[in-house]
Amino acid sequence: MWTCGPKGTLAEWDILFVDGKIEQVAPDITVPQGSAVVIEGAGKHITPGLIDCHSHSAASSINEGTQYITSEVRMRDVIDPNDINIYRQLGGGLTTANVLHGSANPIGGQNVVIKLRWGSNANELIFKNAPEGIKFALGENVKQANWSGTNRYPQTRMGVEQVIRDAFRAALDYKHANENYSRNSKNQRTKTPPRKDLELDALVEILEGKRLVHCHSYRQDEILMLTRVAEDFGFKIATFQHVLEGYKVADRIAEHGAGASTFSDWWQYKYEVIDAIPYNGSMMTKSNVLVSYNSDDDELARRLNTEAAKAIQYGELSPNEALKLVTINPAKQLKIDKYVGSLEPKKDADFVIWDGEPLSIYSKVEETWIDGIRYFSQTDNKMLEERDYQLRKDLIQKILSTKGNGSSTSNINNSSLKNHEGHSCDIIDNTGVYDE
Repeated sequence: MWTCGPKGTLAEWDILFVDGKIEQVAPDITVPQGSAVVIEGAGKHITPGLIDCHSHSAASSINEGTQYITSEVRMRDVIDPNDINIYRQLGGGLTTANVLHGSANPIGGQNVVIKLRWGSNANELIFKNAPEGIKFALGENVKQANWSGTNRYPQTRMGVEQVIRDAFRAALDYKHANENYSRNSKNQRTKTPPRKDLELDALVEILEGKRLVHCHSYRQDEILMLTRVAEDFGFKIATFQHVLEGYKVADRIAEHGAGASTFSDWWQYKYEVIDAIPYNGSMMTKSNVLVSYNSDDDELARRLNTEAAKAIQYGELSPNEALKLVTINPAKQLKIDKYVGSLEPKKDADFVIWDGEPLSIYSKVEETWIDGIRYFSQTDNKMLEERDYQLRKDLIQKILSTKGNGSSTSNINNSSLKNHEGHSCDIIDNTGVYDE
């Protein structure tokens, strides 16, 4: 049992779940006969549910790229509970994901943290106890270096810093105007209140410490810049996302108190990632930065366990510390570690049963549970595959046996084909802007 908590890894221990929560972790737990579902774990490995701190799955749109500040838009409004990637990622042990807005704006839209409760509606996917957050972005995407943009300001890195500063100055003015109005009874009788601005409301929540900032970043100079901006306005960056030059300024990231959610070994997709190295995550970890590994991709989210394993090869992290990169560490970055990320009493019953060591490329997920409910099992999945295979076979046979069945060729208008709508870094979505 890989607890990812203070007890570390335990052999031949039991774990008891009651009403969707972890009740007890101890050796030789006993319960009245017939009062519980018993899972025989001999020869198996149990881990907390994996957590992805940077996802674009389960979303029907990613970017609002038409202006440089879009803090009023919300990913929770476009959750797609029918996205098949939810089910596929359950098959890789993923239970929680931070669904982020894209990276087209210096200040983008509001994120939403979800649990992968496959079969639930959009509202039921939302992790209700997760703090609110927002996506920021720096670098080539927001200055529109790699795609045909709208000549939108800003077009340079110095312009990116300036629009962020301008936005927070406007948010401070808005905050003070509302405070002055609420304190002045005469104004309340004689004047209309300041006009509500959803864009500035979100920025005020950042200033008040009520909304977490997750910032897409690569280069060391921009990472340093945003820590200075945040400190000038009295708030802290929750996570730098991607942060592929984080190893160069790890001491500064640690001093600021930001987390780093990075890739294990993903680069060479644009010039600003030229200095990326596979030791980035382990070097930041050893500099006391809270580090997680994320996917930013539908497919990679199915293999976060083997992403974590790379930190053993590149940086010699222990297996326990490596697994924390996709469990308790992202939970801490998202401020949900009170509920998930480790196998400890009173936390949510989110766990995964593996047929071998979870960091091995040969191991498979046997079952994935969320809140004490099983959402994936190899046995059920095999039955579903057999059912679907037979259904497909029957439908094909029915078509072939239909009298008068003729073949026809559809005319395809190539101009109507959409761009690839995947969610990996620097693939253009159907709005024409980057979705990382």
